[in-house]
Amino acid sequence: MRMGGGDNALLPVAPVFLKSLRDHVYGLVRDAILSGRLKSGEKLNERHLAGQLGISTTPLKEALRVLEAEGLVRPEPRRGIYVTFNAGQAEEMMLARAAIESMIARQAAKRVKDEDVAVMRELIVEMRTGLETVDVLQFIALNERFHNVIHEASGCGYLRRLQGGQSIYTHAARLSVLSEERERFLAVEEHEAIANAIVDRDPDLAERLMRDHVIRSGEKHLVRVSQA
Repeated sequence: MRMGGGDNALLPVAPVFLKSLRDHVYGLVRDAILSGRLKSGEKLNERHLAGQLGISTTPLKEALRVLEAEGLVRPEPRRGIYVTFNAGQAEEMMLARAAIESMIARQAAKRVKDEDVAVMRELIVEMRTGLETVDVLQFIALNERFHNVIHEASGCGYLRRLQGGQSIYTHAARLSVLSEERERFLAVEEHEAIANAIVDRDPDLAERLMRDHVIRSGEKHLVRVSQA
């Protein structure tokens, strides 16, 4: 095999790898915007951001086009790209998530199976056991698995697709809020109450508790976005 220079020395990077880099960059910039680290109205210096990420500007430009489509950044002719996400948008996302998640919890209380109950109970034990020792990202992963069990137990296809559209906000909000120890304790208490309502097949209570849980933690995130 010839390893020297020349036109055929290296093959082009496969498109799948380029796409993966773009998606990775998109996720990093999106989380920085949704958490408030990149502030509303802030102008994004593409060369500076690319330098921070250790990449060329090409995958960053591709990521910014996706973020523009989601309404998180806005290009202005001859001026540059500006962050548009603000506390008002965060509040709308939180209210949308509260409405969808509460309806999913309601349906889960009607359709939950014994195996779903077992997994919910196991996850709550894992979260409670690891409250003081677990890595925050591990705790968030357990948190998301708990909500996913409820989503699956609900049997809701359409509502779950709507909820999928909220995922860009939801993960960033959890990163922001659950970094605080007190919030992790509150999350476990609220999760256990929601699980109990679902296990007791009480749709009204499951719906209310889930809505209260999402709004309470969402309002905590709103404060952080407003202060960032």
